[in-house]
Amino acid sequence: MSLASLLLLATVFTGCTAAPDGSTAAEGPNNPKEVEKFADVLFAEKMKKFNTVGSNFVVVKDGKVVLSKGYGYADKEKKIPVDPSTVFQIGSVTKTFTALAALQLADQGKLNIKEDIQKYLGGLKVPNKTGKPLTMYDLLTYTSGVDMPDIVTDLSPDYINKDIPMKDYLAAHMPTIVRPPGEAYTYDNFGFLLAGYAVQNVSGMPYSEYMERNVFKPLGMNTTSARMTPELLGKMAAHYGPNGELQQTVGFAPSEWPQGSMLSNGEDMAKYLIMHLNKGKYEGKEIVSPKSIDLIHTYQVYVDPTIPITTVGFEEYFKELMNDEHVLLKGGNVPGHSSLIAILPEKNTAFYMSYNNDTMMSVEVYEAFMNHYYPKKQPTPPAAYSPLSEQQAKEYVGLYKNTRIEGVRTKFSYEGGSLLMETGSGKHTLKMIHPLLFDDESGNKVAFKKDAEGTIAYFYYTNPKTLDIVAHSQKVKLKPAFIDVPNESPYKTHIDHLHAMDVMGGKSGNRFDPKGTMTQGEFADVLLRAQGFHNMPYWVAGSKKQMVTGLPDYQPTAPITRQMAAVMIQNLKHVPPATDVKLIGQTDVWAVDAIKALVAQGIVDPDTKVSADQTVDFRSIQNISRQEASALLDKAFDYYALPIAR
Repeated sequence: MSLASLLLLATVFTGCTAAPDGSTAAEGPNNPKEVEKFADVLFAEKMKKFNTVGSNFVVVKDGKVVLSKGYGYADKEKKIPVDPSTVFQIGSVTKTFTALAALQLADQGKLNIKEDIQKYLGGLKVPNKTGKPLTMYDLLTYTSGVDMPDIVTDLSPDYINKDIPMKDYLAAHMPTIVRPPGEAYTYDNFGFLLAGYAVQNVSGMPYSEYMERNVFKPLGMNTTSARMTPELLGKMAAHYGPNGELQQTVGFAPSEWPQGSMLSNGEDMAKYLIMHLNKGKYEGKEIVSPKSIDLIHTYQVYVDPTIPITTVGFEEYFKELMNDEHVLLKGGNVPGHSSLIAILPEKNTAFYMSYNNDTMMSVEVYEAFMNHYYPKKQPTPPAAYSPLSEQQAKEYVGLYKNTRIEGVRTKFSYEGGSLLMETGSGKHTLKMIHPLLFDDESGNKVAFKKDAEGTIAYFYYTNPKTLDIVAHSQKVKLKPAFIDVPNESPYKTHIDHLHAMDVMGGKSGNRFDPKGTMTQGEFADVLLRAQGFHNMPYWVAGSKKQMVTGLPDYQPTAPITRQMAAVMIQNLKHVPPATDVKLIGQTDVWAVDAIKALVAQGIVDPDTKVSADQTVDFRSIQNISRQEASALLDKAFDYYALPIAR
């Protein structure tokens, strides 16, 4: 999934519902007329709700296409309807094809998915601090352990007509392995780019050519490509935003993007699904071996024995929507296009959908499909809880940081026999089901995980309304205190917190220089790290532009004032406006609203006193000190801060 779709997860509806007309069909999607009637009603409702311009939907059952139909417009301005031949960018659904290609080479004995990936990279080196080799299996199960899994998430309309080689791009955008491969789940775009490069290097042909020869042609997928071609661009649906506004098509860097660059249509994707349901065969041809298809169809990574996460290539974020069935999911999003495939191997059923906006409509279609054709047979029994003592809780307590999105931070503490979880979605009281597994007040599970030394090192939160579901979060280790920050300083907690989170370090060595000043450029760098999306190139470009909006004269080498710092924070934070705050002292007009908003939410440093009637002297035109900056940033982007609005 793209970052845009991840942020949209906050609005996903997850209650179990039947079809829009209230009906169910427990026999599965066998009757083409019934399936079409169901889909017609469903897509009319969901496309209206999500303001979707056009969509296609393909259902396959027992090796046959039951439904392949388009809804709405591929181009509403030109009144071109969607039909099964309409091309969409399928985004991260591409990852399942990359996994298939790697397993084909394994079937041929050309690579071993459990061997060190360095053997297959032709000299390209991946820095590794762990001492444990990285394997193809780790890459394909989203457990590479790299520190910047989205460093290669690089999209732009400018890339469409460029040829950017994969090897050169990887060499310039190489993360470091900082967690033992296989230890923790992190949704990982870099991992699949590296896997695709290994396919290219081992096969001796470009990734797109390999896919054309060994996957698309054998399957008869004649309108599918791993890179943009003039022919497919001419057949592709237009791209729209959530409000129906036309968007530009984006290309990728590198040009062949094994994590998300494929284009396809409903006719071709039906053949891909049939191959999966036929256990790797299509029209008598073996595309991949039964052993390899089992790796694709069997969950390999669990955050708890009851909570599956990934197979080789596929995932399942939404366990609560599986209705106790075995389901493989893979979603894909690029700006203006979204896709989803769902495969139920044991029911010999699958569906594919694409549509031309970047929303999570697909999740609600999936939910309705499952409730209509495979409704839950028995209610989930209520959890039985075990007591949790304060001594037991000590190993869980602490600060954690998401291994994909560093802006997702969580604090656990002990309170009255339960764990208290404080995160971006609020405060949650957790009860222990058994050691390592808890649930919150809504039944969402929190699964902890130990490292090789037997110490609690990670947790995973299954709440689909949060960004936590994209990765394990790792426990943060506190760092040695700065010698020039007294223990009694009201700023010490903020300074130590940002230091532990790698947001703001010392000025020199073990000294923080708490009363020293900052330049505008230095503050901007720290602000991006505090926001927590600094390792995502596609996101950072927008944030850099946005955070200086409204500033009269941004100069990276000039000192930064308190009012300028407040405006930059508010530009990224989007705190609701405030009317009750009364500013005294001098403040420039362009900074008033931002300062009032932050003050109203308590985002102030310890030396700024707010009176009972909300009067405050923010000392706006003074230069901000490093300790003051630490307090504002910690309060604005800490573990229990207001969600970032987009």
